[in-house]
Amino acid sequence: MSEPGQDIVREDILARAAEWLAAGEQVALATVTETWGSSPRPPGSRLAVTVSGKMEGSVSGGCIEGAVAEAAMKTIASGVPQLLDFGISNENAWEVGLACGGKLKVFVEKLG
Repeated sequence: MSEPGQDIVREDILARAAEWLAAGEQVALATVTETWGSSPRPPGSRLAVTVSGKMEGSVSGGCIEGAVAEAAMKTIASGVPQLLDFGISNENAWEVGLACGGKLKVFVEKLG
């Protein structure tokens, strides 16, 4: 079950990504696919990222956005989707700021 207004926010992010694509930008979309414990954003949360550095949405409320944006740039360059796994069992969890004790998986794909 989604939070009130969450579906509208998701549609806005997809609309913005479509606008960027129409304007000639290269775009990747990151989507939270799974959460466990104290995760910052629910499944279905999205972040659109362009190769020029524009971002719309959120997959973490800020704590892993930089790592996801970096992965999005790699996905744009390679065209290869990625499934990212963040959490306390991940040795990089503290580096990317996921100290909240939760876990989440984020799927990153190139659009267009």
